[in-house]
Amino acid sequence: MREALLALLVALPFGVGVATGASGERPAPLFRFQDPEIVESSGLALTDGGLVVTVNDSGDAARAFVVDPATGRTVGTTRWEGGAEDVEAVAPASGDTVYVGDIGDNGAVRDTISVVRVPVAARDQDVAGERFALRYADGPADAEALLVHPRTGRLVVVTKKVLGGQVYVAPEDLSTTGVGTLRPRGPVMSVVTDGAFLPDGDHLVLRDYTRAVVYSWPALEPVAELDLPEQRQGESLAVTGEGAVLVGSEGLRSPVYEVALPDLPAGPVSSSPSPSPSPSPSSSPGTYSREGREIPEDPDRPRDPWPWLVGPAVAVVALVVLVLSLRPPRGQRDHPR
Repeated sequence: MREALLALLVALPFGVGVATGASGERPAPLFRFQDPEIVESSGLALTDGGLVVTVNDSGDAARAFVVDPATGRTVGTTRWEGGAEDVEAVAPASGDTVYVGDIGDNGAVRDTISVVRVPVAARDQDVAGERFALRYADGPADAEALLVHPRTGRLVVVTKKVLGGQVYVAPEDLSTTGVGTLRPRGPVMSVVTDGAFLPDGDHLVLRDYTRAVVYSWPALEPVAELDLPEQRQGESLAVTGEGAVLVGSEGLRSPVYEVALPDLPAGPVSSSPSPSPSPSPSSSPGTYSREGREIPEDPDRPRDPWPWLVGPAVAVVALVVLVLSLRPPRGQRDHPR
C-alpha cells in the first residue's frame, strides 16, 4: 500500500499535464510547428532576428530547432557536443545564442545538471557549445524552467514541485571547468513548466499547465495572473521584446499562442508569494528521428474538470503516506513488548 501511494504521488504531476486544459478562451494560434520531429516542445526562446528556438524534452538528442514563426517551418537545427540527459528548457542568451537547460531530474538523483550555451542560425550546424555544470545548494531537484535576466545575464532555475516550486540563482560568473552552486531565492507556484523574465528585468512570468503568474524580481511577490489558452500539455513560454507572452505545448504540430500581459502595478506589491518516450535512432547515421511518436493534438477534445481537484488530492495522499510511514510494522503492533 505504501509503495502504491508513493507511486501515485510521484505520478500526479504527469497526469495533470496530460488532462488539464485552461479556463481561458482559445484564440487562433500565432503559428504551429510544422516539423514532424518537434513532438515534445518543452521550451521557447526568441533570437534577436525574430526566430523561435525550441527543444524536445528528455529522450531526444542534443539539438535545438530554429523555427520561422511566419510559417512554423524549421529553418535550421543546431546540434552540440557532449550529448543530452534530460533537456527541458531553452532561454535567450545574447544575439543569436541560447542557453539550453539539461535540467530535468524526475527522480531527483542527479548530482549535477548542466546548461549549454550554443549559437543558433537559419541553417543546420554542429557546434561544440559551452557547457556549465551546476549543483543545487540543498540537494537534487527536478526543474523545467530556465530564465536569463535581461540586464545582468544571470541564470535562474525554477524547480517543478507539486507543493510549490523554488527559485534558484546561478553564480554570477559561470565556469566551463568547475561546478557552480545554485542558491535558493524563494518559493513560487506549484508545477512550474517554464518561465521567462520580462524586458524590464523587474518581473518574471512562470507557468504551469493552465495559468501563468507574474512575479516581481527579486522579491518574488505575485503581481498578476493570466489564464492561458487550452493546450494539450503546456510546457513552454517566452516573452517578446514588446512584453507579450508566447506559450507552447507538447504534441505533433502543436500550436504556439500569443497572450497579452495585463497592466502591471508601478510599485511593489506587499503580498506573499504564493516520463518521456525513449529515443529511436533513424536509419541515417548521425541523425535522429522522433517522427510519429506523439498523437496529433485534437483542438475539439473536451477537457475533464478533475484536475482542479488535484491540489487537495495531493495533500490527502501525502498525509496518508506520512501516517503509514510512521506506523510500526504489523508484528510490533500485534506483539507489544
